[in-house]
Amino acid sequence: QLQLAESGGGLVQPGRSLRLSCVASAGSLDPWAIGWFRQAPGKTRVEIASISTSGLRTKYDDSVKGRFAISRDITKSTVFLQMDDLKPKDTGVYYCAAATGYSSSWVPDGVDLYDYWGQGTHVNVST
Repeated sequence: QLQLAESGGGLVQPGRSLRLSCVASAGSLDPWAIGWFRQAPGKTRVEIASISTSGLRTKYDDSVKGRFAISRDITKSTVFLQMDDLKPKDTGVYYCAAATGYSSSWVPDGVDLYDYWGQGTHVNVST
């Protein structure tokens, strides 16, 4: 069974950057398409970025386009979320999740497509 672990969250001022990492503590991320989700306080979980197994296709929510970048390092079996120009509205718990990679170019779209979830890492953007 795949087990995911996120890291890299913390407290940061608006306009600064953070890089989140998602690794498999058991198993490998390589066969899985990966998504990052944000759950703001009192809100539902929102898919903000996802990446295909090949790493060649990505998708972003409009709220993060141009500021966040998802990537994967096949050699390290790690998926990253680079978050730049952070805003207070980016505050929340960030989860990575894995979805069955139906093809190397397939990108998930929707929370129901994901099979495994990490425990989340907190991001707080505040002065």
